[in-house]
Amino acid sequence: MTLGMETRQSNPQYSAEMASSGAILVKELDKRASGQAFEVILAPDAKGEIPLPPPKEKKEMSLEEIQKKLEAAEERRKSHEAEVLKHLAEKREHEKEVLKKAMEENNNFSKTAEEKLNQKMEANKENRTARMAALNEKFKEKDKKLEEVRKAKETKPEGEN
Repeated sequence: MTLGMETRQSNPQYSAEMASSGAILVKELDKRASGQAFEVILAPDAKGEIPLPPPKEKKEMSLEEIQKKLEAAEERRKSHEAEVLKHLAEKREHEKEVLKKAMEENNNFSKTAEEKLNQKMEANKENRTARMAALNEKFKEKDKKLEEVRKAKETKPEGEN
């Protein structure tokens, strides 16, 4: 503990009393242009340590009181155990709900993806059928023209060629 200049200056009687009784020793450490440094050493407290109050006497407990305390402790233990089990059951229930929701979302996603795939396949099938029908129609037209040209060629006299 260090006493500052403020304490000594504000209460000169205190510092004189402490110095005269030998309870305080001041050593000058450093003297510079910027100021001085002191070390203040306090003597050990003359009063000694504060005695601890005597321990309180424990009152004798009857068998009934001990039994009541044991029963109360057992009730607290059971109550705590029930609370922990309830908390675990709630946690399990929540986990089940989360898993159920995840499975439902997965099933919904699968169904949606399957429906989209079926729609695309159906659209592709219809497009292919339409293209094939268009090609068949085009080939029929060409065959018709070829047949007409062939018939026209056969009906023309050979000398005109």
